[in-house]
Amino acid sequence: MNPLFNAYTLARAPLFSMDPEAAHEATLRSIQRAYDCKLTRGMMHDLPIAPILLMGLSLKNPVGLAAGLDKNGEHIDALGNLGFGFVEVGTVTPKAQPGNPKPRMFRLPKAQALINRMGFNNQGLDTFLTNVKRSQYRDRGGILGLNIGKNASTPIENANDDYLLGLEGVYPHADYITINISSPNTKNLRDLQSGDSLNGLLSALHEKRLALAQLHRRNVPLALKVAPDLDEHQIEAITQSLVRHQMDGLIATNTTIDRQSITGMQYADEAGGLSGAPVHRKSLWVIEKFRSRLGPEFPIIGVGGIMSGAHAAEKIQAGANAVQLYTGLIYKGPALIADSVNAITKRLR
Repeated sequence: MNPLFNAYTLARAPLFSMDPEAAHEATLRSIQRAYDCKLTRGMMHDLPIAPILLMGLSLKNPVGLAAGLDKNGEHIDALGNLGFGFVEVGTVTPKAQPGNPKPRMFRLPKAQALINRMGFNNQGLDTFLTNVKRSQYRDRGGILGLNIGKNASTPIENANDDYLLGLEGVYPHADYITINISSPNTKNLRDLQSGDSLNGLLSALHEKRLALAQLHRRNVPLALKVAPDLDEHQIEAITQSLVRHQMDGLIATNTTIDRQSITGMQYADEAGGLSGAPVHRKSLWVIEKFRSRLGPEFPIIGVGGIMSGAHAAEKIQAGANAVQLYTGLIYKGPALIADSVNAITKRLR
């Protein structure tokens, strides 16, 4: 097995003794240092190659990094080097914001889960774009997704303004752009997933994208990221909006506010989004419902609770074309990437 994978097994115990957010930051620093010192470069050549076409983009494999791990785009090259078929960074908001008060991230090891209420903490669009432009990931053939959101201080009725600012800013530097309206940690944000609010947002984004495509002479796919806490009526309405406004993809799903699977555990009553193993079945259900409505061709990225290669393969079986990892990496380390690629490849065969 790759030495990097063994190293994570040794590092996990001391990391799990730290505050979760501090451990997160320490892990990113360590991955960056190893990359800068060229200790990990070239170590991923033995990862399986399983190219796919997604939203018109050529991916070297169908396993990506989910947004949230690198909110400011500071570690794109180092994370891309771990073997992902694509990397998504953000969520970025037009203005810098500190997010919610600490502590705001909690581990539930018994459930292989996290609860976070980070609140889109980030350094703002200008700093984000400086970091993205500094990266060489795309120059080396990597596929980069940039995830945009709204500032907490922006009234929900003015949310479109923030998303249009984000879209305009990231457009020249993205291979695809994710519209994040599904975090439970920004007040009223999930209201944008329904009715006139969703149609108004997607219509505005579509019109802006047409103008940007003409300006930059390239069409950048737009994907919508949705919550796992949807009912069939909401899924039907979102499906109609995706088609009507010519969105290019769907990312299903974000974190859940459902606590039924972790009742009685320490931190179960903390506010925020629950990620990790408890989300897997919920996201499978959402993926299946969207696939049945969107038909076989519409691109879907499955995310939520992938803790093993088998979970990744189940996402594909449910109807996803590709998957993304986040919490599973915290519990399983980089070995989960290759395990997921291998399991998906076997499932497709």
